[in-house]
Amino acid sequence: MDKILTVPKSVLYRLTIYIFLVGIIAFSGCGASKQVTRVDTDTTIDLSGRWNDTDSRMVADEIIGDCLNHSWINNHGISTGGKPSVIVGGIRNKSTEHIAVGTFISDIERAFINSGKVRTVASSSERSELREERADQAEFASLETVKQMGREHGADYMMTGEINTIEDREGGDQVVFYQTDLTLTNIETNEKVWIGQKKIKKFIGRSKFKM
Repeated sequence: MDKILTVPKSVLYRLTIYIFLVGIIAFSGCGASKQVTRVDTDTTIDLSGRWNDTDSRMVADEIIGDCLNHSWINNHGISTGGKPSVIVGGIRNKSTEHIAVGTFISDIERAFINSGKVRTVASSSERSELREERADQAEFASLETVKQMGREHGADYMMTGEINTIEDREGGDQVVFYQTDLTLTNIETNEKVWIGQKKIKKFIGRSKFKM
């Protein structure tokens, strides 16, 4: 006679539970839908707790506000009688995460320009592109519209800096500390005329799932 294979009840029970759970997960996955909501660009939304657009804008506005209320700008006006010209140089991301430094630099330039207190000069990469355009105009544009070489406005000061982070973790909780340091230097004399600093601390709490 052929032997009949018998499966222990405990195995059948576990298999039934497993199939039941897989069915629930599959059903919930089918019912899930993505919802996209447009919000105002000034709205603060922290999903991951990482550096975001709000941090970039806030740090730029506050730190440039401090820069433009410092004595260096008055001293420049007294000695020259005009507005200082500033160029935003390299700002290094020395943090432990990806930070869109280009966006942060644009936020700084925006804060400078909107203040009306300084003249903001194009960066080195932008100047190269502009010089190529002038060279192209010299060859192909009409004499009435061609822009001349050698008339660039030289910057008086350069802003440089870096962004650092310190992280602390325990279990599912995390504290992230951001420190942005910016320095404004006189290009002709190498004198540092202003040093600014902005700090941000974030607590990221993870909910603990309990069975």
